[in-house]
Parts: sequence; C-alpha cells; structure tokens
Amino acid sequence: MPFINDRLEQTERERIEAARLADEDRGASAEIVGPTEVEPVGIESRYHFDVDAIMASVRREILGQEEALEALERMLRIVRADISDPSRPLHTALFLGPTGVGKTEVVRSLARALHGSAEAFCRVDMNTLSQEHYAAAITGAPPGYVGSKEGITVLDQELIEGSLRKPGIVLFDELEKASDEVVEALLNVFDNGMLTVASGGRTYSFRNTLIFMTSNLGARRLQRAAERRERPPGKWFLPPRSAEREHRIAEEELLARFAPEFVNRIDSISVFGWLDGDTVDRLVDAELVRLNRRLAKHRVRLHLDESVRKRVIQSGYDRKFGARSMRRAFRHLIEAPLANFLLTEPHPSGESRSLLAVMLGGEVVFRLRE
Repeated sequence: MPFINDRLEQTERERIEAARLADEDRGASAEIVGPTEVEPVGIESRYHFDVDAIMASVRREILGQEEALEALERMLRIVRADISDPSRPLHTALFLGPTGVGKTEVVRSLARALHGSAEAFCRVDMNTLSQEHYAAAITGAPPGYVGSKEGITVLDQELIEGSLRKPGIVLFDELEKASDEVVEALLNVFDNGMLTVASGGRTYSFRNTLIFMTSNLGARRLQRAAERRERPPGKWFLPPRSAEREHRIAEEELLARFAPEFVNRIDSISVFGWLDGDTVDRLVDAELVRLNRRLAKHRVRLHLDESVRKRVIQSGYDRKFGARSMRRAFRHLIEAPLANFLLTEPHPSGESRSLLAVMLGGEVVFRLRE
C-alpha cells in the first residue's frame, strides 16, 4: 500500500537522520571535561548543571565572541542559583550581528552541552512568520478557524518547558523579519512567561525557559563602521571605541524596528563582532574537529599539513560571510577530495587509519600518517 510504504520510508529517513546527529553529539559530548551535572555545593537549587563545564564546551565551539559568551555565562550562573523572577522567563537574550559569526551556533552548542543534543531546543524561523496572518503559527488559530480546537502551533512544548533540573531552550531566529502581530505575542511572553493559544485550549509556560533571539539588524552599518576604523585616521579624527560604537548602532537599529516596550523587556543584548584574522586559524581547527567526529564511525582520523591549512584559510576567509565562508572552503578543499579517497582506496574492515592531508601539485591529497 503506497501510504504505508511512504510512512515506512519517512520513518527510516528520520531514523538515519537521528543517527547521524547522534554521532556528532556523542563526539562533542566526549570532549566535555568533567560532568555537566553536579550535586549542589552552596545554596540549594533545583538546577544541577555545571556552568563551568557547559561554558568550556561552548567556548570550544564558538570563537572570537568572548563578550557574548561572558554574558551567557553570567546568565547561566543566575539561572543555576535559581534566583530569577519566577513570573517571567529565566532569561531573554538577543544576539545581534552579521551573518556567519556564530549567533545560532551558540544556542546549538548550549543545547548540546546542557541536554546532550544540538537539536534539543525549539527553533522558530521568523522569516516564515513575516506576514500578518502567520501570527497563528505562534498563537494558534482563533475560534472558528481550521485547527483552532487542536491549538496547533510551531512551538514544541516539551523542548520549551525543559525539566525540573534543566531549563528549556527556544530560539526565535531572524527576529527582525517577524510580523508586528508575532512581535506583540512575544511581548506578552517576555512580560509574564505565559502564552495561551487563541482558542484558549492550551497554555505554554516559558517560566523555565531560556529565550534566545537572533537578528542581522545593523549589520551593514556595523560593516561600514569597521571599514572606516581600518582606514588611517585623519589628523584631527579619533575613532570611538569599537564596542561602544557597535552597541550604539545596535540600539538605534533596534528602536527603529521595535517599540521601546519590546526592547525594554529583553534582559541582555549581545553584539557579535566580525571574525578577524586571529580567529581564522582556530576556525579551521573547529571544522577539523567536527569532521573527525563524523569520521569516527569509519574508524578514520584526519590531520592537516600546514600547507593545507594555509590554503583553506586563503580560500575561505571572507569577513562579510564569516564562518560559513570558511565552512564552504573546507568542504570544497578537504571534504570533497577526502570523500573520493575514502570511496576509492581499500580499507580493511575494522582497521583504524590516521590520514594526513598534504598539498601536491596544487591539489589536496591524502596519505597514511605514520
């Protein structure tokens, strides 16, 4: 029967996808030094996660954004001590900055360190809620409309509400693209930590939730400001401190898009900077670590010669596109030829191999590492 066959195929696809994600999560979890859950030493708290271990894990994944990570650490300590306002979400954070600098990846890394899976959070892409009538995707269909009785929304209650010992996580991605009606619904969530669907049949609690939002607001202005700072200053011109100017631009852009009462309910606003040259080499290391996690199931470990590393950096560093540009270069220069090598070279079953990538005739080739 076609329907049953389709369902079986879908179930198998979901199983394979879950297995692939689990491979990477297990590899990342193995790199965490010490347990992420500890028994309380100081005051009694219902939360038992280890802030230091979680932040060590996140810092291995997120590079060049120390200001944002320090704000994240402060927030986690407040939550860990269980002194947040019980009538509001645990914390509401907004990440501003250009594309490819790690805004979404911070949330994924936190979810992996806190819950064991990079997918253990509710993600809402606000670019899909850009029109007025899409507000029902958050608040549910009003009475009399299709789906009103079921109270169907894009929210995942289990991921949002978390557990007794660990908070839930929700990400509203690309906030600036949401319609005004969606923003109004979020205003109520930030204010009292509750969201009742339009039909009144279901209520979501965000009072045990870490709320994150990302936005590219001000990215072009920040880029122009960075370019001006790189020019030689004039005789009487002294550029202001970078961080102060970035936060001023961010505040201006936020207030131009959102009402003051909305901005005022955000607990912390972090401005992610452009990735500089000092961070690029560490980005290559981070991509190599992720690749080796995926290679572990094939009993293969890859190392890069310095010449290969320089080639990836030269091809992949583009400040406008951030880490995504480096990831594309890594996939093109390393992963594509490595896949061809693995598919064509004999590999005795069960045998572990250590490979070294080197430059030869302008191409990346692989050989056994001694």
